Amino acid sequence: MIITISGTPGSGKSTVAKILAKKLKLKHYSSGDFMREMAKKRGVTLEELGNLAKKDPSIDKALDERQIQLGKKEDNFIIDGRLSFHFIPHSIKIFIDVDLKEGARRILNDINSGLRKEEQAKNIQEIVQKTLARKKSETERYQKYYHLDPSQKSHYDFVIDSTNNTADKVAEKIIKFIKGSHN
Repeated sequence: MIITISGTPGSGKSTVAKILAKKLKLKHYSSGDFMREMAKKRGVTLEELGNLAKKDPSIDKALDERQIQLGKKEDNFIIDGRLSFHFIPHSIKIFIDVDLKEGARRILNDINSGLRKEEQAKNIQEIVQKTLARKKSETERYQKYYHLDPSQKSHYDFVIDSTNNTADKVAEKIIKFIKGSHN
């Protein structure tokens, strides 16, 4: 079983994926971790890598190819990433949504607690602006390269809003969906 988790920034993709991996005894991957590794190797921040990717398609292509190969060579894992569902089409595709301000609040909490060391922001408004700019940049690149909008809910097998749910509750609902539809 392969589960791909996509969603909006701050929705809890990685947190939920880690909980699911533990509960379902599956390996966990994150395209965000892949990007952080690449940024570190290049000696740039995650934000700078995103800006470089606007001009250099090889960045996205390398990250995408890593996910494609993972889907071909491995089984029994969970991966969180905006386009993972597209690169691993035989996966169970989950989308986690969140209200923009709540997502920004969560991201700011993660920054302030040191969970997002590579990101910086002073307040929620700054994160909202960065999130909107990131979404615009990613949407343009995904349209250009794949003619694809990952926020379109019809791509997914299960969509859940995490705005008023804990990560544990979201994971519980996803497990219930998987057990109900894949037995």
